[in-house]
Amino acid sequence: MIDRIWFGGSKLYWLLLPLSWLYGLVSALIKLGYRLGWRKTYRFPVPVVVVGNLTAGGNGKTPVVLWLVEHLQRRGWRVGVVSRGYGGRADGYPLLLDDNTTSRQAGDEPVLIFQRTAAAVAVAPKRADAVAALLAGRPLDVIITDDGLQHYALARDIEWVVVDGVRRFGNGWWLPAGPMRERAGRLKRVDAVIVNGGEALPGEIPMRLVPGDAVNLASGETRPAGQLRSVVAMAGIGHPPRFFATLRALGVVTEGEIAFGDHQAYRLEQLAPLALPHQTLLMTEKDAVKCRAFAQANWWYLPVSAQLPERDAQALLAPIERAIIASRQKR
Repeated sequence: MIDRIWFGGSKLYWLLLPLSWLYGLVSALIKLGYRLGWRKTYRFPVPVVVVGNLTAGGNGKTPVVLWLVEHLQRRGWRVGVVSRGYGGRADGYPLLLDDNTTSRQAGDEPVLIFQRTAAAVAVAPKRADAVAALLAGRPLDVIITDDGLQHYALARDIEWVVVDGVRRFGNGWWLPAGPMRERAGRLKRVDAVIVNGGEALPGEIPMRLVPGDAVNLASGETRPAGQLRSVVAMAGIGHPPRFFATLRALGVVTEGEIAFGDHQAYRLEQLAPLALPHQTLLMTEKDAVKCRAFAQANWWYLPVSAQLPERDAQALLAPIERAIIASRQKR
């Protein structure tokens, strides 16, 4: 229902407009408070790069964070990542991730980033606390914040916004009548707009998600997804149809497609009945980080990576490296 209201042209959004106007008013007052110095802003001695979005739901933001972390690491920079840790419930914050941290504690996306990149990752509802914890424990050159474009308490040096190139901004209204956390005019004040799929507009950077080989959760075996048979697909992400469309593009014929809510927590007794022993349960990597502890032999996941044009990659990375060098010279 909410998807039809936001992106499907349903006029029911009119009923929610008073709440959207209230959301917009409160957001504007919060931003004004930071601009006028009424609210405290935390600035740190290393550059902070925000990778965020304007809309609720999955836009491909975390793959962009992974892309950025991996590219900076290859260039020799020490990278830390902070997140709110949505969906996780730790005993205390800030929480510094290690090999024993679960998605129930930290949330699925921070665990995915930690496992994929081995970067220093911390989560806290107040992101400045996460940054402080990272910098207290190790020398770092740059902090990447996964989401947090609207978290103005954390001062930032560079802002990227990731846009779903197919759905874009739907009806354009603030939550809850529409998908917008901030209106589209905010794009004029960010450093880069990265468009996931669809058509990038002038001045935007095109990006696509490239799937790798499927990985067995229990054994670690890899295999092209098209070779899997009797596949039941599941996805608990912001926009599950994107995952199912990716599988079809790879030639995967599914016997069932099951969509869960974003950041869904899983249990063995919940997932085991989805696929019979002769079938393959194929999920996203974001789902997989929540299932490793009880993974079955017929469970697989499909990792995806962001791919950007090389010329745009250089243009994105250069300002970050300049900021890193400038901050090191001041210290």
